Amino acid sequence: MPALLSVTSDQLNVWMVAFLWPFVRMLALISTAPVFSEGAVPRSARIALAVLLTLVVAPTLGALPAVPLFSAGGLWILIQQVLIGTAMGFSMRMVFAMVQAAGEYVGLQMGLSFASFFDPTSGGNTTVNARLLNIFAILIFLATDGHLMLIMTLAESFRTLPIADAPLAASGWFVLVLAGAQIISGGLMLALPLIASLLTLNLAMGIMNRVSPQFSIFSVGFPITLLAGIAMLMLLMPYLAPFLEPRFAAGLASIAALLQGLRP
Repeated sequence: MPALLSVTSDQLNVWMVAFLWPFVRMLALISTAPVFSEGAVPRSARIALAVLLTLVVAPTLGALPAVPLFSAGGLWILIQQVLIGTAMGFSMRMVFAMVQAAGEYVGLQMGLSFASFFDPTSGGNTTVNARLLNIFAILIFLATDGHLMLIMTLAESFRTLPIADAPLAASGWFVLVLAGAQIISGGLMLALPLIASLLTLNLAMGIMNRVSPQFSIFSVGFPITLLAGIAMLMLLMPYLAPFLEPRFAAGLASIAALLQGLRP
């Protein structure tokens, strides 16, 4: 009779860690990265994508730490992979947060700050303009193959920052903090043309109200501001893709700098 297949506990541990640790990093990124973490994407699809990527990438990884999975060291490595994947996804999400910040600034100037609804992506109320610009940013991200570049960066992250039981360096987290400053500055740069135009329009209507008191600024000011804001948004749309493409590249570069900074 042929001998039965026997698997030792050490072999089982090697197989489990060879799949589980890369899977956790990939699932953490997919759960936080833009496009993949949208509310319209089912959780089962995210898990299936993470499993598929793990099956492709795991055989290419080098030797993993000889640490039992069910131990303090194995739990520490698991937590590290969650932190690394989440930080990578958060770095790219900052670009989309910049776009949403620009939408908030624009909506405030147009008088649409009260026209808000629940956004499942951010988990809070956002203005109509912020949601609209975020949808355009997602479409541009997909059109420029940003999602494929993000997956490639994820696969390369195992070479830049291999799975190890050594503690992560603190300098990488400072890179993430500095990248967060781009949310306000980039959002202001994107919304600046429209803010300047509406500010000039409001100044002109204020002068007209002083010159001609019969001109009721309160009755006609809101519709004029709203129509002017919509017209400026139409003029702004063709320049949105050239503005965002370098920001997407900067987001990927921020991920690379984050991984380099986290290396022990």
